[in-house]
Amino acid sequence: MKRNGRATVATNAVLPGSFDPPTNGHLDVIERAAKCFGWVTVAVVVNPQKRGPMFSLEEREAMLRECTTHLPNVTVTHFRGLLADYVKEIEADVIVKGLRAVSDFESEMSTALMNRSLSGVDTFFLMSDQKYSFVSSSIVKEVFFLGGDVAALVPEPALRIMAARRAGTHRST
Repeated sequence: MKRNGRATVATNAVLPGSFDPPTNGHLDVIERAAKCFGWVTVAVVVNPQKRGPMFSLEEREAMLRECTTHLPNVTVTHFRGLLADYVKEIEADVIVKGLRAVSDFESEMSTALMNRSLSGVDTFFLMSDQKYSFVSSSIVKEVFFLGGDVAALVPEPALRIMAARRAGTHRST
């Protein structure tokens, strides 16, 4: 299969994350994964280890859907529970994770090994574009709540909802 002059592998990839909120770094990794794999499922997960999300699961899915409409081989959904179980459920061939720094690799490596032992599926790591290497959802939320401008850090759908939330005209669903 060829797309944009590049050969792609007809592989079903899953790209999991909390995406609270989706950032330009997330979108960059999604777009690059879409060039590498035949089908990419962006899977929003409820992470019980993270404090209360800024956005509901439905809002995060909706923002990601709007951000990826230009990618015909990307779908957005959600799951609860173990990623290894979800990978089996959707018959994914590979897990894709974005890395910003060496510290991300250190924390993601043990998770990747556990997922492989539970599901038999390998994890592919994509390094973030250098311009997004400092961007995380946590930093975006902190800057936002302290009144800073996050327009360069998040896609327009996320920025629109964040601005409405700041103005008091948007409520979490």
